[in-house]
Amino acid sequence: MKTKKYYSTVVLSDIHLGSEYSHTEEATAFLQHIDCQRLILNGDIIDGWQLRKPNRHWEQKHTDFFKVLMKMMEKQGTEIIYVRGNHDDFLDNLAPLCFSNLSIVKDYTFTSHGKTYYVTHGDIFDTVTTHMRWLAELGDTGYTFLLSLNRLYNYIRRKQGKPYYSLSQQVKHCVKSAVSYISDFEKELVRLAETKKADGIICGHIHQAADLRYGQVHYLNSGDWVESLTALTENEQGEWNIVIYNADDYRVPEPNGLAATQPVYAPAI
Repeated sequence: MKTKKYYSTVVLSDIHLGSEYSHTEEATAFLQHIDCQRLILNGDIIDGWQLRKPNRHWEQKHTDFFKVLMKMMEKQGTEIIYVRGNHDDFLDNLAPLCFSNLSIVKDYTFTSHGKTYYVTHGDIFDTVTTHMRWLAELGDTGYTFLLSLNRLYNYIRRKQGKPYYSLSQQVKHCVKSAVSYISDFEKELVRLAETKKADGIICGHIHQAADLRYGQVHYLNSGDWVESLTALTENEQGEWNIVIYNADDYRVPEPNGLAATQPVYAPAI
């Protein structure tokens, strides 16, 4: 039996429980094989937009995910901070809420190894999501279609002996670039960190893992569990890494400095 890997802090975001493309079981397996002092769930953990659709419903695998969280709190004493995102904005009616070692918040600040980090999902800087909800939901429908197309496309590629290629990520990136959907996303969050006098900022939302430096600010993005299957981890020395889920060992760390312009792709879904 493998020894669980211990981290000071683990950050997951954009699991999208309720979406048919969510890698819920993989996220659950990852958490079952780690210990951590602090677990930050940085938004879009539950996909309320998808669960409101008539063909979607809460499943046992979603309950199993939260059972693991409860076990981490009870057995390991893990502090869990749930930061609301745009897809789980129903939490606005609860936040802020603190119960035992569970907190539900809209944003979060913590200090580790002498560094202050500001945590936000990141949708606040997406003007489409913030000010034009109907258009954002339309975009979500389009992204779901792209994921479906992506599944078919990669099924054909596997039959041809070709490696996985994220068609949906590529198309989404091109479209968002064309309409400036996430233009200067990192720089906007870095400016927020500077305003907050924070050494680093941790976000999600754009489904693209990153570990970057903008001047004196450390920009960290935890990616997603729809395509990338990534998490952020901080070790006991205060060093941050992007971790990619791997079914064989659950932890495949990538070197620091993974470029934000180079999305990490998981096996085909």
